[in-house]
Amino acid sequence: MKIKQINMKSIDEIREEMIKTVTCSKSDIFRIGEQCRLDYENMTTELSNIKELMVKLIEEGDKLEEQVQKARVMLSEVSMNFKQYKEEEIREAYEKAHQLQMDLSINWQYKKQLLDKREDLERRLIGLNDTIDRADQLISQISVVMNYLTSDLKQVGEVLENAKAKQDFGLKIIEAQEEERKRLSREIHDGPAQMLANVIMRSDLIERVYRDKGPDEAFSEIHHYKIMVRSALYEVRRIIYDLRPMALDDLGLVPTLRKYLQTIEEYHNKSKISFVNIGLENRLPTKYEVGLFRIIQESVQNALKHANACEIKVKLEITNAAITVLIKDNGIGFDTTQQKPESFGMIGMRERVDLLDGEITFDSKIGKGTEVLISVPLIN
Repeated sequence: MKIKQINMKSIDEIREEMIKTVTCSKSDIFRIGEQCRLDYENMTTELSNIKELMVKLIEEGDKLEEQVQKARVMLSEVSMNFKQYKEEEIREAYEKAHQLQMDLSINWQYKKQLLDKREDLERRLIGLNDTIDRADQLISQISVVMNYLTSDLKQVGEVLENAKAKQDFGLKIIEAQEEERKRLSREIHDGPAQMLANVIMRSDLIERVYRDKGPDEAFSEIHHYKIMVRSALYEVRRIIYDLRPMALDDLGLVPTLRKYLQTIEEYHNKSKISFVNIGLENRLPTKYEVGLFRIIQESVQNALKHANACEIKVKLEITNAAITVLIKDNGIGFDTTQQKPESFGMIGMRERVDLLDGEITFDSKIGKGTEVLISVPLIN
């Protein structure tokens, strides 16, 4: 399709319709999340009451155990010295022992019912917590999509109107967006299903442990289960943070990069990522902060995913006239003379630098790592 054949009015209408649909979906997900939070609070209160009642029942059960033990001793004494006790005393001793045994049995049955109810509430709370986190993740991801629809996608349309050379890149962006949508679709589809499957499997395991080894071992298993859930929550929050750190709007480029690279280093614990800022830490216009952050993010992710780098160095210098960034890794490198059809990342990095009127160079050799040098002038 030629550039002049593109109907930008139709594209804008489609984009507006997409924005309207995405906005409605975001509202629906928000309502689901709020209802789950309300249910979570109610179940948490009920669980707390059950735990308090369990403590009382355990104390009562301990006392009954002592009384039953004493009653058994009394019965033993009565049996051994049967002729020394009156018939009424013997009957009273047997009736007391029987009644205490019945009370102890009722206490145990009540505790078992409460324990089953508590385990059911804990399983449901885990499921609700997962749903809440997933809803928060979806809202964050939808916000990213909205950002693309309202800013990046609009910019692409404007670029397509201005130059024929931008058409190929526009097609690349569309393909990349479709791949990203597929990836997000797989995460949304498989993530909750896998986590719920783990919940069911682990809950079955806890039930077996409780039946076979008792409540202490079951509580220990629950503790390990909570660790697993926390790890999953950490993974979800890492994905959300990776999509767009909120600190970029609040603190600026330098603090956000420092925190982001530290977070990525912690997640990829086999790779060392260092960050050095030798210039100013002044706030920059939004287009510079967002653009440079995305470029550095893409370069670091390429080094980790494709270059298998175990050491990455990011050096930033901000002056009153320009911004310079150097990203260096010790990965496997690549041949800069060969262009892979699927290498959209480098194309996107070049395009972002072009939008900032800057320059970017790639220096890499197979087995020798890669250096990415970015220079962007600051236009006052």
